[in-house]
Amino acid sequence: MRLHKGLLVTVAIALAAAAQAQERTLKFATQNPKGHPIVIGMEKFAELVAAKGGGKLKVQLFPGGVLGGDQANVSSLQGGTLEMASMNSGILAAQVKEFGIYDFPFMFASSKEADTVVDGPFGKSMHDKLEAKGIIGLAYWELGFRNITNSRRAINKVDDIAGLKLRVIPNAINVDWVKALGANPTPLPFPEVYAALDQKAIDGQENPVTVINANKFYEVQKYLALTRHQYNPQSVIFSKKVWDSLSAGERKIITDAAGEAGKVERQAAREQEGQALDNLKKNGMQVTELSAGELAKLREAMKPVIAKHSEIVGAETVSALQGELAKLRK
Repeated sequence: MRLHKGLLVTVAIALAAAAQAQERTLKFATQNPKGHPIVIGMEKFAELVAAKGGGKLKVQLFPGGVLGGDQANVSSLQGGTLEMASMNSGILAAQVKEFGIYDFPFMFASSKEADTVVDGPFGKSMHDKLEAKGIIGLAYWELGFRNITNSRRAINKVDDIAGLKLRVIPNAINVDWVKALGANPTPLPFPEVYAALDQKAIDGQENPVTVINANKFYEVQKYLALTRHQYNPQSVIFSKKVWDSLSAGERKIITDAAGEAGKVERQAAREQEGQALDNLKKNGMQVTELSAGELAKLREAMKPVIAKHSEIVGAETVSALQGELAKLRK
């Protein structure tokens, strides 16, 4: 009987060791297609995790919205059936209202400004708010500055935007700024955008040039206006349910890899911007830019929207971000 007990103990120890050494695969989803800077960042992340984790941690990528839209990804993350996702930080306002600030028009004047703010105490404090909603914020990557495309007419002045039916990210501030310009906002999950443009269910949409190019919107859109009206940081987020089951070592590997891969992703985004614009022109898109006077008019039209959403987001968050920006602009 003693031998039998000893054998059982040995088997139990062996099983525990095997379970500990068990491979774990992390599913990582995005709306962006292969070749886009976000997916380049994800590929780098997978490579780093495999190397740092000694092959025990693996990352499986799901680009192109194959696991559904952003809100579906957030639900899966909260339920623990999806480990990771990358999405516009502003989309997370559906979970934590303060994230609406990341969609404020004309908030950041440059990518450098945005990097300093989101990588600093402000960005961290924002990601910390997600934990109560079952989400861990790992890092900020970049989608970039957004621009407007449409199939009806060239946009040379703000008034040219009026009357256009534009797809927006499904959240309140995006609906409001499009309405403020006299256009008709149509909230749609990203995987549905190309078909809606193709079928003329909508006239246009707004996104960074890298997204417009990677998704071949030039096939269904003729006009591009370089408005740079919003800057989108991307939150790389993780399921808290899964996070709680990881060892401290695994968490460190994932956190470090997300930060390192973010540098690669941002560099790719900035390098690709010029190439993407050239390709859009090559594929027949007519590109326009607003004059300084028209841009001033656009900013003016956005002011009531910013005032309204400052109340929703909360004075504390708005003043914290404005304080960070004021320091940088001294």
